[in-house]
Amino acid sequence: MTATNSDSESQKPSFETFRLFSSTDGDSTSSGFSFFDARQAPSIPPPPCIEVFASEASSSVEYNAESISLDGVTLLKGRVNTQEVFGLSNSDLVPGKYEGGLKLWEGSLDLIKALNSDIRSGHISFSKKRVLELGCGHGLPGIFTLLEGAAVVHFQDFNAEVLRCLTIPNVNTNKFGKHPSSSNMAISDKAEIRFFSGDWSEIDKLLPLVDNNAKDGPGYDFILMAETVYSISSLQTLYNLVKKCLRHPDGVAYMAAKKYYFGVGGGSRRFLSVVEKDGVMNSTLVAEITDGASNVREVWKLSFK
Repeated sequence: MTATNSDSESQKPSFETFRLFSSTDGDSTSSGFSFFDARQAPSIPPPPCIEVFASEASSSVEYNAESISLDGVTLLKGRVNTQEVFGLSNSDLVPGKYEGGLKLWEGSLDLIKALNSDIRSGHISFSKKRVLELGCGHGLPGIFTLLEGAAVVHFQDFNAEVLRCLTIPNVNTNKFGKHPSSSNMAISDKAEIRFFSGDWSEIDKLLPLVDNNAKDGPGYDFILMAETVYSISSLQTLYNLVKKCLRHPDGVAYMAAKKYYFGVGGGSRRFLSVVEKDGVMNSTLVAEITDGASNVREVWKLSFK
């Protein structure tokens, strides 16, 4: 089910909405080079940080699943209507209200391909590992790690509605649904799968594997994030969160993003400048994608020095 805007005139939101970057969900108005609206976004306090339980999956929003294949990996993903969930149409972002989690961005697919490549080459393994996906949206990278044997996967998104209407149904569909036979593994019933919503500035206080009082707390073996570095104002907060949540000293973070997000100022290189200035982590380019679907996309790996 593709997003429609047939009811957009009668339910036009009273707050500012923006077109951001391109997605893979068939929105013909999005080209990958969209510019942010130049008007000042309203200042809206972020939603509270909460745990969203799997039992809270929405039954009132229409959800349709389809398969997606990537370099021999087949996953199931859902489609829901942004208008139905948030009362929005043709919008990728509403600052402080909606951060684009209902759309499947190219970076998520780039990230899965990079992870799969590193698994095949023997560089990493997710077996029995603990994973955190930040800004998860569909949650496909996290779901991929579950299929690869991860013992713990925690999904975080700004919006609880995204988790209830899309992330949790996607996890359930890949776990309990009729999964394509090309899938190499099944999601274990013993895997710990949890969902958390809220702002990056506060979410670490809720995440169970983060000990803010211990430098060498348990942490996550892997942190995954795709298309999370588009806003300059959030780069430092995101980086601080990664350092707090990643297991020291051997944890690894993977970031998939566009090199630049035109009109918003963010991008992988702006984020990496924050990392370099801090001097605590190394960064390694894993993949560069120049397929013409958008501006240049990259996948980077971050680790402690």
